[in-house]
Amino acid sequence: MVDEPNSKQCRKCQRNLSLAAFARDRNRRDGLQVHCRECVAQYGAAHYRRRQEAKGKKVREKVLVPSGHKRCPQCEGVKPHSEWERNKTSSDGWASYCRECRAERNRISYFRRKYGLAPHQLDLLIAEQQGICCICLAAPAEHVDHCHETGRVRGVLCFSCNAALGQFKDRPDVIRRAATYVEGIAWKPTLVAPGVYQLPS
Repeated sequence: MVDEPNSKQCRKCQRNLSLAAFARDRNRRDGLQVHCRECVAQYGAAHYRRRQEAKGKKVREKVLVPSGHKRCPQCEGVKPHSEWERNKTSSDGWASYCRECRAERNRISYFRRKYGLAPHQLDLLIAEQQGICCICLAAPAEHVDHCHETGRVRGVLCFSCNAALGQFKDRPDVIRRAATYVEGIAWKPTLVAPGVYQLPS
């Protein structure tokens, strides 16, 4: 029985190295890759980048991340784990995006799902209102208002005006009576003669 050689030559650097210097490859007769681990690490990434760029794809630069930190693919910032949500299903136990980016992505997803609004459409709505609530004309426009029956977006309101419409159940008759009441017009029937009452208009 012939002993198997305990070394192999790397096709890239032409060095004879121990078998432990080569990664496994089931497709090869000897079960090892033709290039040593060092050459794969050095030249493999550059080769992969060239192939991807030839296909028109963007390849991000590898960033060294210190222990206790993670890189966010959206803002591309390296942040400590305190700025990430936990995620038991991920390989590292942390969410894919930092808290700030995740909140922004959730906000965009919410407006798209609930109102069918893309970020630029929402920005356009707010710009058309000069950035202020279209009811009180004073507070900043921050809350999307929509018809609960048709789902149609009506505008962007401040928190108070949006909440007020909700309290009035979006009923125009109730809102008109509220306006009449605030303007000081009598809301109860007025006695104008014995047994004769005038109803509020």
